Amino acid sequence: MTDSNRTEPEGFEPVDRVTPRSTSRSDPTQKPGWERATLEKLAFASLREQRSARRWKTFVRLSWLVFFIFLVWFAMSRGTPTAAKTTSHTAVVEIKGEIAYGADASAEFVIAAMKNAFEDEGAKGVVLLINSPGGSPVQAGIINDEIRRLRAKYNKPVYAVVEETCASAAYYIAAATDKIFVDKASIVGSIGVLMDGFGFTGLMNKVGVERRLLTAGENKGFLDPFSPMSDAQRDHAQKMLEQIHAQFIDVVKKGRGDRLKTDTPGLFSGLFWSGQQAIELGLADQYGNVDYVAREVIKAEEIVDYTRKDNVAEKLARKFGAGIGDASIRALLTTPAIR
Repeated sequence: MTDSNRTEPEGFEPVDRVTPRSTSRSDPTQKPGWERATLEKLAFASLREQRSARRWKTFVRLSWLVFFIFLVWFAMSRGTPTAAKTTSHTAVVEIKGEIAYGADASAEFVIAAMKNAFEDEGAKGVVLLINSPGGSPVQAGIINDEIRRLRAKYNKPVYAVVEETCASAAYYIAAATDKIFVDKASIVGSIGVLMDGFGFTGLMNKVGVERRLLTAGENKGFLDPFSPMSDAQRDHAQKMLEQIHAQFIDVVKKGRGDRLKTDTPGLFSGLFWSGQQAIELGLADQYGNVDYVAREVIKAEEIVDYTRKDNVAEKLARKFGAGIGDASIRALLTTPAIR
């Protein structure tokens, strides 16, 4: 029995009266060609993403280019006087730290600074301000030769002023100057040559490690720390060191002349002395600092620093350039050092 007077809730529709709604308008997959439209949308989105990535890459590359140009400009304007001084002054070139290729005290930097100093008409004299324990005999020899050449060409005095240390290769350089000024407590001398390294053959035998080194030439592995050194190789190295030592002694004798007390025991044995002892032995001339030499010796109290130093730009260029290969080669080689 049905109730004809029954009322239905508002919005209610009996099941038998509901007709299925068409989904053709709301479902895109029911439209013809929907696959093509979707693919086109994906393709355009991909193109937009690729354009954005290319713009970003271009921006990054331009930024690096601008940065590199700035580094080059900065390297070209490193710490040397930008214009010649017309007034009388004392030129100072600092030799600090290890004397080695690529260092601040390399022959490249020191010679470039000395040339600027000697060529400047306002410079009445050149002072090498030394604070170095030594380093490469090659670099020191190049600087020594250039000091003699520049001094003769420009007829200007050049003096060495020692602060803390002037030993080995640093003294090799100082010997070429007209006079050497020291502090009474400075460390001076160490006229000798060394070649240092380590040998691990005994340790390798204990831990059972075998060294597999293949060479073409019986001495190609000479000074390899993991291979034993033969007597012939040791004699060869010793003769080479003695030859370099003799070159060092000749340079010192030539530079110091009659001032040097050559009959002093151990003078060329690698020993070092205080500044006071160095004056007594003829290794140095007198006490004095930069200000004293400029004021009392050169008679030009104004001091201008001509020192050239390796800056951040050059270090980065060396790091990302040939520096990687140079470091690999240096790691494999052991060279003599005057220390």
